[in-house]
Amino acid sequence: MLVQDRSSSAPKSPKGPKSKLRNTLQNRFSEAKALDFSTWFSDNLYKIITVLLLIATVAALFFLRNVGDTAALLCFETQAKNLEKIQFPNVNWNSISPITDKSPYVNFRTERWIVVSVSNYPTDSLRNLVKIRGWQVLAIGNSKTPSDWSLKGAIFLSLEQQAQLGFRVVDFLPYDSYVRKTVGYLFAIQHGAKKIFDADDRGDVIDGDLGKHFDVELVGEDARQEVILQYSHDNPNRTVINPYIHFGQRSVWPRGLPLENVGEIGHEEFYTEVFGGKQFIQQGISNGLPDVDSVFYFTRKSSLEAFDIRFDEHTPKVALPQGMMVPVNSFNTIYHSSAFWGLMLPVSVSTMASDVLRGYWGQRLLWEIGGYVVVYPPTVHRYDRIEGYPFSEEKDLHVNVGRLIKFLVSWRSNKHRLFEKVLELSFAMAEEGFWSDKDLKFTAAWLQDLLAVGYQQPRLMSLELDRPRASIGHGDRKEFVPQKLPSVHLGVEETGTVNYEIANLIRWRKNFGNVVLIMFCNGPVERTALEWRLLYGRIFKTVIIFSGAKNPDLAVEQGQWEQLYKHLPKIFDRYTSAEGFLFLQDDTILNYWNLLQADRNKLWIANKVSKSWTTVSTNGNSDWFSKQADMVKKVVSMMQAHFQVNYKESMTDSQSIAIYSSEVFYIPRRFVADFVELVNLVGGLEIHQKVAIPMFFVSMDSPQNFDPVLSSMIYKQNPPTNNSSTLYSAQATAVHPWNVSSEQDFIKLIRIMAEGDPLLMEL
Repeated sequence: MLVQDRSSSAPKSPKGPKSKLRNTLQNRFSEAKALDFSTWFSDNLYKIITVLLLIATVAALFFLRNVGDTAALLCFETQAKNLEKIQFPNVNWNSISPITDKSPYVNFRTERWIVVSVSNYPTDSLRNLVKIRGWQVLAIGNSKTPSDWSLKGAIFLSLEQQAQLGFRVVDFLPYDSYVRKTVGYLFAIQHGAKKIFDADDRGDVIDGDLGKHFDVELVGEDARQEVILQYSHDNPNRTVINPYIHFGQRSVWPRGLPLENVGEIGHEEFYTEVFGGKQFIQQGISNGLPDVDSVFYFTRKSSLEAFDIRFDEHTPKVALPQGMMVPVNSFNTIYHSSAFWGLMLPVSVSTMASDVLRGYWGQRLLWEIGGYVVVYPPTVHRYDRIEGYPFSEEKDLHVNVGRLIKFLVSWRSNKHRLFEKVLELSFAMAEEGFWSDKDLKFTAAWLQDLLAVGYQQPRLMSLELDRPRASIGHGDRKEFVPQKLPSVHLGVEETGTVNYEIANLIRWRKNFGNVVLIMFCNGPVERTALEWRLLYGRIFKTVIIFSGAKNPDLAVEQGQWEQLYKHLPKIFDRYTSAEGFLFLQDDTILNYWNLLQADRNKLWIANKVSKSWTTVSTNGNSDWFSKQADMVKKVVSMMQAHFQVNYKESMTDSQSIAIYSSEVFYIPRRFVADFVELVNLVGGLEIHQKVAIPMFFVSMDSPQNFDPVLSSMIYKQNPPTNNSSTLYSAQATAVHPWNVSSEQDFIKLIRIMAEGDPLLMEL
């Protein structure tokens, strides 16, 4: 533009090189404006003001954060957080207009629907689904589906057709995911659905008859009026189960089962019974390739040979009482109309987590209408196409699912209509970070769409969890011992009954299943957190991991090692039913099989291991020891009489303090209150972990009353080589030091620990 402006405004130039040069110089060195200060200032005033405001803002924030008014800064930060606060959707339930059906199927009605997601041309399994009498197949397309997709007998909804249905949920759905089935559920309900079989295109219904396996009819002449076996509610702390054990596969676990529960492989001591008729969600078991997670899939494959795992088809179906949950998937499940609201597939979580989170969310809400989930013997044969999905697709499962179950069981609502409770729970889950506010808005859209297509929300019933549970008498106990069918352990088929190693695992779990393990990781948690949970989660109630940096994706909590003991009271409050808390550093290996003889009502600490526990005189030592000793004296002076007496009886030299490396120690429930009280006495004093822990222990009880189980611990300050096999012994209760900073280190550790626990080779 500048060149054009110049050429258009200039007069015609005389011909000749000298004239051209003169013209060029005249244009280049045209008369300049006067450069006095007032002119420059007026021309650039807005720029000057902008720069000054920017500098003032940065300076103000810097000043507030470092030396200024902290309250002002906190106010500033609070306002910023409020801007991001999740807003509860405002839904006027009484002003939702019906959605007019503009599809070619406006006059089509049927009660039984099979909803599948399709990304490729019709499979043989899908063709077989179409042949099932009395059921209408509805195929939901996505961006991967061929444009010319067609299958006689099936209704197909392309992306374009889905967008024209007028459903609110369409705005939230990804284009390339199976969660677009949500549109299909609404379409089926709009066209008369009373039962929906949630399926996929890679499984064959066994014998081609859904009615042979599921309870398709719950009322009327065709309903099976029968009593159903039910898991016992005898243990209120048991909130999730592995249904595969009931059907003969004790070493296989379903996708969505918390990894810390994988080691619970014992069958039920007894069952109870429940009257049928309210099994509104019916989960089928799949032969061939059952619904397993990527951890199972990739650790049990010996080669490219397909999985063909079988379950006992003669095992009776089993129901779950309120307070107990089971993983529910989206490819072998029947939903009855009373549970249609629970079909919504979340959109803000990873694809392999969506249906599992839906299942747990739906189960909790199902209790509000008196319904329950029933798991059925094999209903489908699914084929393993040797196409494992990456672990990253399941990250929302392995990180959050255990915490989600605990949250759901404890959640309560005082709303008076089901949809209000549904929205309230979705809001609470967004606040807790189980899904994002996108799913909260999605839930609101879903519920409005349900009402708009004519769905009537079920009536609420009183929650059994809030009523005293009747004791289970001898006559109410129903015994059933599942078969033990051949399974797969790292590519080796298991053909025997429960062997010695599995019996040991059951025994260890029985002893430590209500003990919380708290770990501090010095190493990279991105490479080891899941592995530690796999290793120790089989044995203990749960595994809490601390590190110097917080990692929400891996559920790793932040805590500095120097004063980590100050974080323990909040863990105690979180697990009020736990019988004890075992602390472990990641540079120490715990041989849990050697802890069975320990008294879980006593304190455990390695005070007899001289290199781990030492007494240091403050005379002649560094200022650090002197400062620590002064703070210890201050705390001791504030102790109650029994604490102070215990401490002074153990520490007879007032000029000395005990130092303990704190690699491993155990606090039983009866000493938790004492520990918390002592932590509160420390307050803001910066007493180091290795000084505070021995001070607490000798104050809580006399060392002669400590359980000596950790006395056999191997402790080397200068080991021969890093992770030398000569250092490790399966006969010791613990081994220190041992470095685990990668998956390869973990594999080496598993192999060497298998001497004491052969089943570790499964990991």
